[in-house]
Amino acid sequence: MKTIQSILNKVLPFFIIAILFSCASKKDVVYFQNLSAFETMVATETYTPRLKVGDKVALSITSENPIASAPFNMSTGVTASGEQATAGMTYYLVDVDGNITLPVLGVQQVKGMSIPEVKASVRSKLIDGGLLKDPQVIVALDGFNITVLGQVRSPGTFYIPGQRITVLQALGLAGDLDITGNRSNVLVMRDFNGTKVSTRIDLTKKEVLNSPVYYLTQNDVIYVEPNQSKVNESKSSNRALTLSVASLLLTLTTTVVVLLRN
Repeated sequence: MKTIQSILNKVLPFFIIAILFSCASKKDVVYFQNLSAFETMVATETYTPRLKVGDKVALSITSENPIASAPFNMSTGVTASGEQATAGMTYYLVDVDGNITLPVLGVQQVKGMSIPEVKASVRSKLIDGGLLKDPQVIVALDGFNITVLGQVRSPGTFYIPGQRITVLQALGLAGDLDITGNRSNVLVMRDFNGTKVSTRIDLTKKEVLNSPVYYLTQNDVIYVEPNQSKVNESKSSNRALTLSVASLLLTLTTTVVVLLRN
């Protein structure tokens, strides 16, 4: 009996600890834990989208003289750099060299430029070249893709219409992190001028709101790694297996005790 009791004293704590560690605590899953009630945060960085290779830009040029401005807008068909858009806009794809090719104006370097900078550059060339008087240039980013992977409810690649989306909105599109997602070490991978840049953010801290990757850009990838409870669960197969083994051990031990008494 003493031997059996000794075995139980050594084995049962192991299973109890395994079960406890397989559970996520409130500290692991709550966002913005250091954000106080009614606290006001002042943004330290103003986000400005800048064009990258692969971006699709919508552009339109008009003036007081529709006949004079017509050649600067593609009317039909598709070219290597653009395709006809709706409502008088034309789409232009930023090529591998960071350029778009406009009718009449030709090749324009736009990589790294903001939308207002592209607008000002095109308008300046039209005026300085004496091509149009008081031209009106409309430029917009047509949208982009982001990918969310790992411990989220609906991982995948999502098309984002418009010019901006936050990392929180992107995670919302993916159904939010599941209970096994590590909220304190989320990875954002970004292509920056041909270089892959990785940044880790902590969703449990308010400082994430001022992170340089809080606003996403084209082809950003968010990866949510498993938290410690998921890792522990993986090591012990799963919580149900742990409980089953513990139950089986208790049953066998009880049976042995009964047999020894008889």
